[in-house]
Amino acid sequence: MTEAENMTEVEDMTGIEVMTWIKRKGLSTDHLTTNLQKGVTVMKKRNIVIHFLVLLMLIATFAACAATSTRESSGEYIDDSVITTKVKSLLAADDFLKSFQISVVTYQGTVQLSGFVNSQKAVDKAGEIVMGVKGVKSLKNSLIVK
Repeated sequence: MTEAENMTEVEDMTGIEVMTWIKRKGLSTDHLTTNLQKGVTVMKKRNIVIHFLVLLMLIATFAACAATSTRESSGEYIDDSVITTKVKSLLAADDFLKSFQISVVTYQGTVQLSGFVNSQKAVDKAGEIVMGVKGVKSLKNSLIVK
């Protein structure tokens, strides 16, 4: 049988039928097995690369949503807003401090007070109130005694 006749006979067969036909003809299947193994290896490598790229994209997504030294994440912004609101309401509720205009800014748990008060006692009292609020990490007291 010529090579062309062999090719015509093999064209309509499935992979298992081709292997059976090759063995029946007494031909070597070593090169086919080797090529099959190479194909499996290539597919495994491709799957590993795809999984790695998906993992890398997932990590990049989380990193993009995280806070940086100059930018807060959404959760930190909400936490800071809650702290600012609590501090302002406690300062407004205090009979001694409510007459002063004290500005409150919170960034990543650090509260900054600014404004003018008439005594060091008012500065100290405002600092005590701020440090009593849950979630406050530190205080930058910029109140000025006039």
